[in-house]
Amino acid sequence: MMAHSPAVAVAEAPLSSAADIRFANVRICTNCIYDERVPQIRFDEAGVCNYCRQIDDLKVQYGTGSEKGSRTFDDIVGAIKKARRGKKYDCVIGVSGGTDSSYMVYLAKERGLRPLAVHYDNTWNTAIATQNIRKVLSALDVDLYTHVVDNNESNDIVRAFFKAGVAEIEAATDLALAEVMYRAASKYGVRYVLEGHSFVTEGITPVGNNYFDGKYIKSIHAMCGERPMRTYPLMTFERFLWWTCVACIRKIRPFWYLDYSKEEARSFLERKFGWQYYGGHHLENRLTAFFHSVYLPQKFGGDLRNNTLAARVRMGTLSRHEAWAEYNTPPRVEEELVSYFKKRLGISDAEYERIMAAEPRSWHEFPTYKKRFERLRPFFAVLAKANLVPMSFYLKYCFPAKIDEVSP
Repeated sequence: MMAHSPAVAVAEAPLSSAADIRFANVRICTNCIYDERVPQIRFDEAGVCNYCRQIDDLKVQYGTGSEKGSRTFDDIVGAIKKARRGKKYDCVIGVSGGTDSSYMVYLAKERGLRPLAVHYDNTWNTAIATQNIRKVLSALDVDLYTHVVDNNESNDIVRAFFKAGVAEIEAATDLALAEVMYRAASKYGVRYVLEGHSFVTEGITPVGNNYFDGKYIKSIHAMCGERPMRTYPLMTFERFLWWTCVACIRKIRPFWYLDYSKEEARSFLERKFGWQYYGGHHLENRLTAFFHSVYLPQKFGGDLRNNTLAARVRMGTLSRHEAWAEYNTPPRVEEELVSYFKKRLGISDAEYERIMAAEPRSWHEFPTYKKRFERLRPFFAVLAKANLVPMSFYLKYCFPAKIDEVSP
């Protein structure tokens, strides 16, 4: 989701409990801090946004944090164990060194599963992330499968997206991790992938200015890239169907069923493993840090912090006033991060300034699988219910996006 950064003047206005809250002519949800600039947002008669209602519906559907959810997950764990009884691995888990994936490995071991940790190294990891992965996996005696993309190839893909002027400069990493997890699962005969995503702590939003698929990545690279993609694990539409419909590898998100607190998980990891916090959501990778704290805010007027902040308000761990104030505070930028980005990609100061100042472009201007996903919505609905594709994929990618709501 692309969330536009509020003006500084907005931050000075206190939040009230009125149903129709507006600051500097911006309407804000009465239950969280999503405002009317969030793509495809709607408000009901109580002033509550459709995203809050969606979270409520998913909690009921998955029994999140309830006895129903716990029983369902217990049944899933039983099925995983049964499917691979006597084998070395019974599931794979993608790890980044972040809170959610690190805790997911612990949870799997605590439930008696035999996970294989999988990491896609886009060569932009921080030292903290690398050490976090080592500490957790070593302590839990979990093997690691890593796919390392060629460094120059990785830089070329990132540079292509940056030069294209689109928002998704780290999309290639997200899709590659999904492909690598499928590959690892297939190699070892595993039929279950566990993902550390929580709609309660992160939310689920429709496509805004941040969309990606294999065709989109290939088209951007063909236009602006210079090196062939030889080591990059591209997931095409055909490969996606193979993994889901032929290999029948299931995607399970345990936090959708369980009572999960990111703050409690972080504290536990620090005490148990000497795990170290990296300063913010998804900031364990330097490319991701640049994307969140520099690129989106400065080129697109976007700020994804409201996802986590709104989630904390819904959970009652942060007041709306505190969340809104933090949202209106400029994001923390790691020292020398911009210099590192330019030096690594071989981009001059002048070229960097020119690209950052150029008119932003959007994903819908380029070839993608989006219309195909929409046409096959009933098919993907069946796959989502069978955990063969994530429900969030179905909700985000298989419904039409209004073009006027995805432009910067």
